[in-house]
Amino acid sequence: MALKATIYKAELQIADMDRGHYGDYNLTIARHPSETDERMMVRLLAFALFADPALAFGKGLCVDDEPDLWQRDLTGAIERWIDVGQPDEKWIRKACGRAGEVVVVSYGRAADIWWNGVRDRLGRQDKLSVLNLPPEAAPQLAQLTERGMRLQFTIQDGHVWVTNGRDTVQVEPQPLMARPVR
Repeated sequence: MALKATIYKAELQIADMDRGHYGDYNLTIARHPSETDERMMVRLLAFALFADPALAFGKGLCVDDEPDLWQRDLTGAIERWIDVGQPDEKWIRKACGRAGEVVVVSYGRAADIWWNGVRDRLGRQDKLSVLNLPPEAAPQLAQLTERGMRLQFTIQDGHVWVTNGRDTVQVEPQPLMARPVR
């Protein structure tokens, strides 16, 4: 018998001073049985970093041709494709062909090894941005996990502070590859 996804509810208050975006979001997150708390919380962090009313969670681990998060315009065209972890370089190139912008948020102790292995082959992808989280970020974010979460994200000068009212985690995503400004 297949295991079912665990459902989490998250109320996010986002104050992104870097983008001038302020908003409240009530999210329902389905955590795949093979997904860790760390990965799920990195997905929430990615949502906060790129928050927009049109940004939505994809089916992620359940479906091969969908990202972790995506933003579509009113015609259904994919404006932004966001994956977390260390996706395969072929998968990233395919995403760059389908979306206006592709973002990878890498995390974990193997992130540097992954990036060193794909960096040269992805160098010409002008739609791609890659952010790397410090190794301690995902485990610290995982400690904030609850079935019903109320989280505040404050983003300023490239730093992110996440709090649940009791504990605070500070994360500084490092840009490994930035999409050219057009």
